[in-house]
Amino acid sequence: MNRIQRVIEQIDDPEQTSLLQAACRAALTGGSILRELYDKPHTIEMKGAINLVTEADIASETAILASLDEDAPGIAVLAEESAAETPEEEEQGQQWIVDPLDGTTNFAHGFPFFGTSIALLDCGRPRVGVVYCPMQDELFCALEGAGAWLNGQRIAVTDTRFLLEALVATGFPYDIHAALDQVLAQLRAVLPRVRDIRRAGAAALDLAYVACGRLDGFWEMDLKPWDTAAGWLLVTEAGGKVSDFAGNDYSPFLPRILASNGMLHEQLGNLLT
Repeated sequence: MNRIQRVIEQIDDPEQTSLLQAACRAALTGGSILRELYDKPHTIEMKGAINLVTEADIASETAILASLDEDAPGIAVLAEESAAETPEEEEQGQQWIVDPLDGTTNFAHGFPFFGTSIALLDCGRPRVGVVYCPMQDELFCALEGAGAWLNGQRIAVTDTRFLLEALVATGFPYDIHAALDQVLAQLRAVLPRVRDIRRAGAAALDLAYVACGRLDGFWEMDLKPWDTAAGWLLVTEAGGKVSDFAGNDYSPFLPRILASNGMLHEQLGNLLT
């Protein structure tokens, strides 16, 4: 049975089902383009000193936006490559938040940890979240109040209670020179107290991995809405917790995120603040 069909059969609301299907189809469409272009020569441009954009980012975003417009017309869109600037707060009403290629540096270097990320926010609250990893063919999706799934199977966060047993992840900001002292201070605080730390370079996928129990926690600074909006819902619908470093309510328009299985949340937050 189709993995999307297995999910929608568990949902009673036709409108929600339609929106989830739209997001899944768009994520798969963008992801198929990334997979096709993965081993081809890339055209790379620089948005900053170490911030890349490739032909695949643009092609994936174009296809995703066309797919969303066909399946769910009339909904506002905030997409990474076409956004003139990042707004400081969410829109009132429905809005798609799109990252056509989360992990562009990985993609450009042939490191197969990247994907598409699509979320639907409604007055700032996540209603739908989808992350697709094309090289692993893993489709993560979540619907507010209904749960989270990986390839049609329900997922849940870990039940790890002790930091020493935890595998956690982080990422480094593009302005690493300005944030270096804080990044190193966080690593010094966390690394001796956990089993290990991973830094794979795609926040949306890190959040999906927290949701499905491959990681116990994740934190990062200076992220954009398209990096975290979908993963935020994945984690919370899988039973985890998402906040800023101080434990305050989260918004993808905030620059700092801490996600965990919930049981480790306060412990990790205390190390980061």
